Amino acid sequence: MTQTRTFLLIAWLIVAFFLWDAWQRDYLQTPPSIEAPAAPAPALDTGDGAVPAIPTDAPAATPGVSAVPDALPEAPPASRVILSNDVLRLTLDARGGTILAADLLDYPQSTEAGSPPVQLMSQDPAHFFVAQSGWVGPRAAPNHQTAFQPQGGDATLADGADTVEQTFVWTDASGVSVQRTYRLARLSYVVEVIDAVRNAGSDTWRANPYHQLLRVQPPSKGGGFTNPESYSFVGAAWYSPQDKFEKLKFADYDPAQPLKKDVTGGWLSMLQHYFAAAWIPPVDQPTQFSTAIVDGTRYLVRALGPTVELAPGANIAQTTRLYAGPKLPDVLDATAPGFGLTLDYGIFTVIAQPLHWLLAQLHKLTGNWGWAIVLLVVLIKLALFKLSEAQYKSFANMRRVQPRIEALKERYGDDRQKFQMAMMELYKKEKINPMGGCLPMLPQIPIFMGLYWVLLESVELRQAPWFGWIQNLTAPDPYFILPILNMATMYLTQKLSPTVGMDPMQKKMMTIMPLVMSAMFVFFPAGLVLYWTTNGALGLLQQWIIIRRNAPVASTPAKA
Repeated sequence: MTQTRTFLLIAWLIVAFFLWDAWQRDYLQTPPSIEAPAAPAPALDTGDGAVPAIPTDAPAATPGVSAVPDALPEAPPASRVILSNDVLRLTLDARGGTILAADLLDYPQSTEAGSPPVQLMSQDPAHFFVAQSGWVGPRAAPNHQTAFQPQGGDATLADGADTVEQTFVWTDASGVSVQRTYRLARLSYVVEVIDAVRNAGSDTWRANPYHQLLRVQPPSKGGGFTNPESYSFVGAAWYSPQDKFEKLKFADYDPAQPLKKDVTGGWLSMLQHYFAAAWIPPVDQPTQFSTAIVDGTRYLVRALGPTVELAPGANIAQTTRLYAGPKLPDVLDATAPGFGLTLDYGIFTVIAQPLHWLLAQLHKLTGNWGWAIVLLVVLIKLALFKLSEAQYKSFANMRRVQPRIEALKERYGDDRQKFQMAMMELYKKEKINPMGGCLPMLPQIPIFMGLYWVLLESVELRQAPWFGWIQNLTAPDPYFILPILNMATMYLTQKLSPTVGMDPMQKKMMTIMPLVMSAMFVFFPAGLVLYWTTNGALGLLQQWIIIRRNAPVASTPAKA
């Protein structure tokens, strides 16, 4: 198979995969029925319809006592306070201690100067996303609708301090009190939520703790195989030591068959492009994971803990962690077992993970993700050098016999069968393997796809510059320079490649192939086009050198 046919094969394999995947997402999944709110959400919208029912194994309710109490009349009006370290800023609501907003301070929304940080959690109706905690039981227990008393104002990590805290207190007339403390460490995206419960009453108190995430499906930013966010998973995910990593798209939420899973030592999350939020219960605590749709528009995941029983005078403290931040591999792996799997490369994980690791090592060496990609191409070229050398030698040999092939074509005219037999006989005589030019290029296809997913999912590369006009490797080239260079590389490669046995229609298709591929690359992330263009340029250089070395030597006339 010739080099030009190989280009055609690779191009159509890539395009076919993207088109198939886009068709799968657009036509084989039923989108959820979500209508935009008719009016802006209330200022302190905490999703009141998402209070869990009392577990069936809990004692019966005491007559006259509500299982889901309203806000206490003596509690102050709901108010907001800020808790912030150097990478994360949380907006907390005194009603239930709900986390209304989570700003990721190291991640601006755009590359423009003064851009606000990414808001992982938000009260914006189109991006509504909150984290809630509470207790539910047969007696009075503070759920996420209950008013707490904040202990102080906004809290920001002080210079030289390792942690910063924000505390809320709830006290019931029966003598039961809950002190909820939110704690942030320096440079950490993990929030420790500590509930210290004390029973100063005369009766035994029983309740179950719960922690949940509630959000709407984010608005679509357009489809198509060139839009990174259209490929990234958005939805719920959870992990258990038994069943490992599982996920559920919003479109697959089934109110008739919600998730109900008992887990010990796992976590429960909501995932989106680049970022994740997850509740991580105590590793030794049996927890029930569940899902629900609230008010028809909001998707919920909940972790319901075991029943806590406090005798009069007893107290207990429980710590549950919340992660709200970027999907950084080292950070995820250190946060909880299996949490690194939220950095999901799909079917190309086995290739993408090693590529990401290698890119990260090259970035440590160069300090620039663009140059790391260039060095990655060089390393891949070195690893595949022998295969490429065999490929280009095959091209050189086929180019050497091309005049003889053309002569055979003229001799046999329209008799394709005799022409093919004569051509194969010539290949056999000259020890040429026509497949030698195709097979060595096949390993590059999964590498290309794996790198594509690395560029789509790796938050480290988000808005990362290369140099000059490329200031965002995950966005298309703004001036189309890399696609044009790629087109020139493909065109020159074609000029060096043999076109043995190719009919006129194939030649016409291959003539426009550089233009077609470059037009497609206009919409791809610049980092991916940089990889492909560098790979093509090095391949062109290697092919030119080998062709010169294997060029036929002109015969010297014999002396008289």
